[in-house]
Amino acid sequence: MAYTSSGQMEQTTKQPTSEVPKLADVAAAAGVSTATVSRCLNTPDRVTKKTLKIVMDAVDRLGYSPNYSARALAAGRTNTFGAIIPTMENAIFARGIQAFQEELQENGCTLLVASSSYREDLEEEQIRTLTVRGADALLLIGYQRDRRVYEFLEKRKIPAVMTWVSDPEKNLLSVGFNNRKAMKLLADLVLEKGHTSIGCISAETAPNDRARDRVHGIRDAMQAAGLDPAALMVEETQYSIENGDIAFRKLMSGPVRPTAVMCGNDVLAVGALRAASALNMRIPQDVSITGFDDIELASVAPVPLTTVHVPHRRMGQFAAKALMAALNGEEPDSVELPTNICIRDTLGAAPR
Repeated sequence: MAYTSSGQMEQTTKQPTSEVPKLADVAAAAGVSTATVSRCLNTPDRVTKKTLKIVMDAVDRLGYSPNYSARALAAGRTNTFGAIIPTMENAIFARGIQAFQEELQENGCTLLVASSSYREDLEEEQIRTLTVRGADALLLIGYQRDRRVYEFLEKRKIPAVMTWVSDPEKNLLSVGFNNRKAMKLLADLVLEKGHTSIGCISAETAPNDRARDRVHGIRDAMQAAGLDPAALMVEETQYSIENGDIAFRKLMSGPVRPTAVMCGNDVLAVGALRAASALNMRIPQDVSITGFDDIELASVAPVPLTTVHVPHRRMGQFAAKALMAALNGEEPDSVELPTNICIRDTLGAAPR
């Protein structure tokens, strides 16, 4: 506010002199106190519509943005969450991370995402970087990482939730599913169709506990059916349609041709479908092919893919809730979500 020469009060529209507008600049431009500006930004229901409009017009005119760093320093939290996923090159993790972000956004939180390219050393570097830069909590994929990473998070009191996995024997907060059990259920169905010669296209199992458990799930089913688990023909490769194609051709060029090929995810399975078509193999009359994940690609493949449906969205939502509860001083329980089999057109009876 300012006064005229006659002593009358008038609203000033003085522009701030600082390069970056501050709260006080908005207050001066709107002719209100800094406390009123703060209420308009944080609790707009506590001010009149007229005052709110005046203040927000000033905010827009000046290009003011709240100083979240100062808020974080005062509150001891940044309301920023980190998520480190193995890859952004396909849609395996997209639905879960999208749901995770939506849940955070509804609670006024921000998400930062990084990709580790399935490298433990890079993931460790990203974990340290995100926490040093102020991430309050982290979503991680799987359990497999060096113990010193967990010790680092524990010392810094950074809550972390493991996703896409579930193991009650692990003393770690998790929201996910049992990969081994899910793949065994699908393998049981494959065996019920009369298949005894089974191939598997998997991601590299040494650095990937989810891929390793899925291969174990197939072997569990074979053993339960009286077959030799060692007879499972496994091709390990990186996740891509092209690599699925190459791996399928390798399986079919071996001394024993599998009548069913179970793939570690839908991306590899679509590559296998492409190779089978190029080799003039009928699906499922000549060979059955299955996937895992039930991403959109599975239902729009040239032959709709039989696969394991993973509850991606529920997993993301529950993971966000678990982390926010942990930050609020609660002790959230781990959650194991069910999977189910989507039976489509790529699984049939074993050829006679």
